[in-house]
Amino acid sequence: MMKVNICGVELKNPVITASGTFGFGEEYSQLFDVSKLGGISTKGLTINKKEGNDGIRVYETKGGMLNSVGLQNPGVDNFIESYLPKMRKMDTAIIANLGGATLEDYLRGIEKLNNTDVDIIELNISCPNVKCGGMAFGIKSDVAHSIVSEVKSICKKPLMVKLSPNAEDIVDMAVSCVDAGADSISLVNTFKGMAVDIRSRKPVFNNVSAGYSGPAIKPIALRMVYEVCKNVNVPVVGMGGITTWEDTIEFIMAGSTAIQVGTANFIKPDISLDIINGIERFMIKEGIKDLSEIRGIL
Repeated sequence: MMKVNICGVELKNPVITASGTFGFGEEYSQLFDVSKLGGISTKGLTINKKEGNDGIRVYETKGGMLNSVGLQNPGVDNFIESYLPKMRKMDTAIIANLGGATLEDYLRGIEKLNNTDVDIIELNISCPNVKCGGMAFGIKSDVAHSIVSEVKSICKKPLMVKLSPNAEDIVDMAVSCVDAGADSISLVNTFKGMAVDIRSRKPVFNNVSAGYSGPAIKPIALRMVYEVCKNVNVPVVGMGGITTWEDTIEFIMAGSTAIQVGTANFIKPDISLDIINGIERFMIKEGIKDLSEIRGIL
């Protein structure tokens, strides 16, 4: 009843935990049965191990949070050797989220992940492009088209491209990525924000700006997902401020095939189970036999 299909990969339900909010599932598996999830998107991976940013990394705000973790991760090789075998035992779809500072980083990461049993690769194009002054790959559509095209040419897994809401034109960005070969689109990543420590009279974060997420961004994320779904013909995975099953139904009605739960995992570690159970109750009450009946109904 709740199964969904993304690029040939069948998920038990449309609820996936978002990259950077669920680690590799190990800690959460000690708190609840993660096999009940539709899928897990891994911590953002880079070709080499990263320690992440210095200073404050997480800062709570009204209606959300700012993070400047800096893609701390064990590196692709270590993930494949030490983390992936444990994740495969969790009996849910595994989406490997991959970042990079250069095109070469992405291509090397893809080559390594090609030879694993991850189900989908989620390309994070919100990463700063070190060869272009630090501007994210996902800001300008032509740059995104170029990198997705190169990646797709060697990628042996279904390729999901994760979009930044800071793109110049989110719809044009999505269309460009699909034209370049993306099998699926996920959106939105965090918004660019900042916070100030008025006592020290300095920015809270060493990098000044940080990624803003949480319930406050939901209406904007929902609008972006709706607009993208109307303009692409590939599965879309929506995210941004989802905390309840009602939020999830809204995203599905806007066109999402599945959704990702992020910041809400920090509020209640097993909140995804609440969402899954709520969707099921809603479908029974409304006489909905398959989510395709309401997907994109707006």
